Amino acid sequence: MSADTQTLDEAAVSAYLRDNLPGFDGLTAVTKFQGGQSNPTFLLETPSRKYVLRRKPPGVLLKSAHAVDREFRVQRALADTDVPVAKMHLLCEDDAVIGSAFYIMDHVPGRNFNQPSMDGVSVQDRGRIIDEMNRVLAALHEVDIDAVGLSDFGPLGNYFERQVGRWSKQYKASETEDIPAMNHLMEALVAECPEDDGQRRLVHGDYRLDNMIYDAQTTDCRAVLDWELSTIGHPFADLAAVIMQWQMPAGAEGRGMGGLDRAALGLPSDEEFIAAYCQRRGLKGIDHFGYYLAFNFFRMAAIIQGVHKRALDGNASNPERAMKLGQYVPVFAQHGVDSLKR
Repeated sequence: MSADTQTLDEAAVSAYLRDNLPGFDGLTAVTKFQGGQSNPTFLLETPSRKYVLRRKPPGVLLKSAHAVDREFRVQRALADTDVPVAKMHLLCEDDAVIGSAFYIMDHVPGRNFNQPSMDGVSVQDRGRIIDEMNRVLAALHEVDIDAVGLSDFGPLGNYFERQVGRWSKQYKASETEDIPAMNHLMEALVAECPEDDGQRRLVHGDYRLDNMIYDAQTTDCRAVLDWELSTIGHPFADLAAVIMQWQMPAGAEGRGMGGLDRAALGLPSDEEFIAAYCQRRGLKGIDHFGYYLAFNFFRMAAIIQGVHKRALDGNASNPERAMKLGQYVPVFAQHGVDSLKR
């Protein structure tokens, strides 16, 4: 049984896959992906093909966190839609196999862009890649949740009210210091929550460029990854998550567009991206966008606080990076407070 997040019990995995995965012909190599703080992810190579194993981390976990079963279900449901996802093979919920639940999916070859500046990509292709990101997001929010069997994938009611409550509890459960901006933000998000407008759609929950695989030669998206936070909710949360990320500093740490000359790089403004999304979905515009942006800063602050707490507890997937991320909790909280005025 594997006892940490950095290694995998290859013998146990191989034995399980021989019994449960048709066509499996043995492991030749196992490599841990360095990205992804929440659910440790491994590349499995066999003589004939490559797979990806994504698992819950071992140890004591926050309730409802690291939901690999939900990730598996939603990606399998999207297989025949306009939203590109990897092919799902099997879900193992028996902790006795490797110490925690996991699932197996196809490895999708292609390009992954860690930063929206996309160094080395032409000006024209940068614009096309971001427009493809916009297309996929709009397609996701047009998925018929009844037709794909996901109508019960999230509860009824006001999504933002529910999410603010959930992430406030998660944040409090992993709090390591008092952050006044975070306290103020949690109170303001409750007080200023918009009324439910009836939009009940499938949302990704962490929609970012670096969670997408693009074709190696074209600007087509091959797969959207990391569905742990997906649920039935409000589509503007996903849209605002993209805009939130872009407010971050450019570079490997912030992975945003702060300080970049977007026009010169072929990248859209926030307003242009929102307008393209609205056109694709037949919307006239979006009210209260500052609230949706603030909500995303709040949720990201809560998420990285959890990552920081796991690092302090000794079971983070990437401990060094997790400690660095913890320093950004007050920064995200303040951005959230500022966004409410936008």
